[in-house]
Amino acid sequence: MKFIFEVRMKPGYTVEEYAKAWIRASEIIQRTPGARGTYLHRKIGEPDTLLAIATWESKAHRDAKDDRRDETVRAILEKHAKNCIITVIGEFEEPDWAVLPEQEAG
Repeated sequence: MKFIFEVRMKPGYTVEEYAKAWIRASEIIQRTPGARGTYLHRKIGEPDTLLAIATWESKAHRDAKDDRRDETVRAILEKHAKNCIITVIGEFEEPDWAVLPEQEAG
């Protein structure tokens, strides 16, 4: 499943600052059972806005994680709460439909 949220920087806080801390927290969170990676995308035309995608084995795995257990993750999330506007877009299942380009024979 995918947990997707948008992050907008407040004045005085940069995307680079956010990303550096996000990577640190994500490295810790990825030790959680069921974690399958995180991705951070910069929005085209709005360089202070990011799209974050966390991938999990299941919704139950994501719901079972507890960011408060780790002091570093807790401090990073508190800092982000003060310096960013975070909007949860939602939780999504893996795709039911996909159209991919054909692979060229090599």
